[in-house]
Amino acid sequence: MKKHTTALLDGADRSDVLQMDLKTGFDPGRRQAITRLASAAMAGLAAPSLLAREGPGPALDAIQIPALPEPRHDEDSLITMMRDLQRALKKPETQRRWVMVIDLRKCVGCHACTVGCIAENKLPPGVVYRPVSEEEAGVYPNVKRRFVPRLCNHCDRPPCVKPCPVKATWKAKDGLVHIDYAKCIGCGKCVEACPYGARTLDMGANWTDGTPQNQAYEKAANYEYGKKWPRTADASPVFKARKCTFCMHRHRQGMLPMCVSTCIGRATYFGDANDPESLVAKLVSQPNLMRLKENLGTKPRVYYIT
Repeated sequence: MKKHTTALLDGADRSDVLQMDLKTGFDPGRRQAITRLASAAMAGLAAPSLLAREGPGPALDAIQIPALPEPRHDEDSLITMMRDLQRALKKPETQRRWVMVIDLRKCVGCHACTVGCIAENKLPPGVVYRPVSEEEAGVYPNVKRRFVPRLCNHCDRPPCVKPCPVKATWKAKDGLVHIDYAKCIGCGKCVEACPYGARTLDMGANWTDGTPQNQAYEKAANYEYGKKWPRTADASPVFKARKCTFCMHRHRQGMLPMCVSTCIGRATYFGDANDPESLVAKLVSQPNLMRLKENLGTKPRVYYIT
């Protein structure tokens, strides 16, 4: 685990230590722990999100944008980011540049973002959009631990697009990388091509498999890519490639991605980097910033403050 995370931070020159699950880049033992946590979260999930809507997204004046208080100099960063988000939604899609910034100095490894993501997107066993790796550095007694949340980097030059034989994955107008579940054949080529281990194949498992009866919430629809996806039999997205969407179904409604909202340490930020007044634009201008495997030339949209 130590070597794995260090390699991700330092670049691909240490790829010889990447011995973990190639599909997710996630330690199997930690996956089991997250699965146990997610089981509790999924047990209380009985209905689809009330905030989600079908389709590519309605016009801004048709959306019930959350009302925000008057600006304050000491307001919570979540309020600031929601304010930035509402301003970005008024711009054409092609003028937005969604990015995520994660402050590694604040992340405490609580996995609230991981479990919140699983519950929000109704992810099945084996599919984790936002794992958190751990890194330990130093020599006893001067030892420290760092937690590194991982997710789809929505690269400006995504290596997952070209290998897809049916063109099921592409970059949208706002630059985010999408997967068309209707086209995806589940071949796994994009999973292998992603150098960040951000994609996983949905193998159709349910949280209540092995019990007397699968529960109704197992079939509850999720709303990835702004469309309703009921989980029935082998219908999409079962047996398809899946990954983080930056909670498109939320941010198009003026809501922050679930991982941002659930972060107890306010270590995760989201917004439009093309807006110089936005919080993320100010953060990405800092000198102590890095991106994973920048030497690959993928130009990730996920930044880390070190």
